[in-house]
Amino acid sequence: MPDTIQKRIDDAAAQIHVAPSPHIRDTSAGTRKMMVDVLVALVPPVLVSVYLFRIYAVTQLAICLVSCLAAEFIFVRMRGRAMTLKDCSAGVTGIILALSLPGSAPWFVGIIASFVAMGIGKIIFGGLGMNIFNPAMVGRAFVMIAFAGLMGAGSYENMTGLVDAVSGATPLSELKFGNVSTDISRLFWGNTNGSLGETSAAASLLGGLFLVFRRTASWQIPAGILLTVAVIAGITDLAGPGSGLFLMQQLFGGALMFGAFFIATDPVTSPLTAKGKWIFGIGTGALIMVIRLFSGYPEGLMFAVLMMNAVTPLINRWTNPVPMGET
Repeated sequence: MPDTIQKRIDDAAAQIHVAPSPHIRDTSAGTRKMMVDVLVALVPPVLVSVYLFRIYAVTQLAICLVSCLAAEFIFVRMRGRAMTLKDCSAGVTGIILALSLPGSAPWFVGIIASFVAMGIGKIIFGGLGMNIFNPAMVGRAFVMIAFAGLMGAGSYENMTGLVDAVSGATPLSELKFGNVSTDISRLFWGNTNGSLGETSAAASLLGGLFLVFRRTASWQIPAGILLTVAVIAGITDLAGPGSGLFLMQQLFGGALMFGAFFIATDPVTSPLTAKGKWIFGIGTGALIMVIRLFSGYPEGLMFAVLMMNAVTPLINRWTNPVPMGET
């Protein structure tokens, strides 16, 4: 066989790549595209928070955004890895973290929460795609425990007077500790007090539906959370006065809508299969109601998501589909 023919055969063989399926990739569905979709979906909650809390919201958003970007830059450099700021994931974490904090929290709370979120919640595991827990919730949980007095209902008193409807306590705090119900229309549109992103159920729902429409977020997770909360809250409501107010308060009050669409749907820390996503959503919703009903916290989404993040690898193993031809 001539050398030229053999060389052509060798060159053709060198171009054959053997790899597991799928062999066709959607190059448009990258990390950056997903993060841009999330940033677009966050516009309604951000606008409502700025409208309600003015300079408090702008300051907290700026602090957390800049701190998360700076923390990722520093920690990635320390590990000697390639810079990852262009994928926009640090920006998404910063905005979600800011929206989960009260606007009146001091500047150092946002900075500490951001560095903990990026360092302990993300980079220490190896970076994006390898973290077990939602980074924003790791940062928030740290400052919630370390600075409880600055994150509790008392911290909202500094914002009293920005709008007539904003009072010192959050709607869920008033319901739990004072048995005072907030008007449902105020909860839905956002004319209440609370963390920056939890005031308006309508804004979170609008942004969340955009994520579902774009298939950036899996619909099974928010559906599982909301259905479970509705069932448990409905049973509790029927066991009490039965007026339906408790059910509506639980659905539209607090961070439920924001967390169900923007936090629990994190593709890295949630299950991969459709069945697993239903399990994750139902488990998260059940834990939220257990914490709200039986603990000293009026809100339970943060701890519920972190606990379900911890069992996500087990859920993936439980729901791993059997390959064709195997038992």
